[in-house]
Amino acid sequence: MLSEYISKKLKIAEYEKLKNGTYWGEISGIKGVWANANNLEDCRKELQEVLEDWLLFKISAHERVPGFVLRIPQREFA
Repeated sequence: MLSEYISKKLKIAEYEKLKNGTYWGEISGIKGVWANANNLEDCRKELQEVLEDWLLFKISAHERVPGFVLRIPQREFA
C-alpha cells in the first residue's frame, strides 16, 4: 500500500531544468516535498526519498495524508 501510493504520486511529479543546469522536481498538492539535483535521475531519486520520509512522518504523527488510507485488518480474539 505504501509502494502503491508512492508510485502513484511520483507519476504526477513535475520536473524542470533550471538556468544553473540543475533539476528541480516537486509533487503538486504535497507541500514541502521537492528535490533539486545535478541530473534528472538523481532528482527523481531524491524526490522519492523525500516523499517516503514525508509519508512516514505523517503516518507516525497520525496526520491525514491526502489520497492515502491506512487499513489495519481486525483480529478476532477467542
